[in-house]
Amino acid sequence: MKHTLAVLVENRPGVLARIAGLFSRRGYNIESLAVGQTENPDIARMTIVVDGDDRVIEQVSKQLHKLIDVIKLSDITEEEYVDRELLLVKVNADPSVRGEIMQIVDIFRARIVDIGRNTLIIEATGDEGKINAIEASLRPFGIKELVRTGKIAMVRGPKQ
Repeated sequence: MKHTLAVLVENRPGVLARIAGLFSRRGYNIESLAVGQTENPDIARMTIVVDGDDRVIEQVSKQLHKLIDVIKLSDITEEEYVDRELLLVKVNADPSVRGEIMQIVDIFRARIVDIGRNTLIIEATGDEGKINAIEASLRPFGIKELVRTGKIAMVRGPKQ
């Protein structure tokens, strides 16, 4: 089962390497990791998606709590939260198929952010399902490059 961990950490050099190293040393795979500064510039927030059973997540959580850089850790998997990913995809788009691609972009409420001679770069945001769907819809045209941010998530309701 995939778990989504929200981790507040000190916003200092080396913190990401220590946390990634912790996962690596234990042999746990990070499915996605997104890091960014919070409303407080001294604190960064990591959204980590890890696949594992409850025992694995408990071990990971205990190890993360031992790191001095970790301020707070929450497994928000069972909570109500809003999540998003960002996708940038460069797709083959000769003039004969651009109209069809633009229709797909409109359907997914994405947008074209760059036009090349025979390519388009498309930006889309949404949950994992939406991002997977637009990627699958564009794949038949020929994807030249693709990058996804990984999930960022925030629990609904008041700040805890």
